[in-house]
Amino acid sequence: MTEDISYRRKPLTPEQRQARDATRRIEAEKALRDHEEAQKAFYANKERLKAERLARQAAGEKP
Repeated sequence: MTEDISYRRKPLTPEQRQARDATRRIEAEKALRDHEEAQKAFYANKERLKAERLARQAAGEKP
């Protein structure tokens, strides 16, 4: 079986590798910030809904 060598990538230069790594790091940090922000919003909404449910139950309404 012959190997297709036209598909092989050229090795990155150290500058290209540093730029790629910096870009990946920035994107990963942004993704983590977005995830943390979404988690905070989710739990804040969960606590709000729980408080509303408890207030309805305390007022004697049926769930």
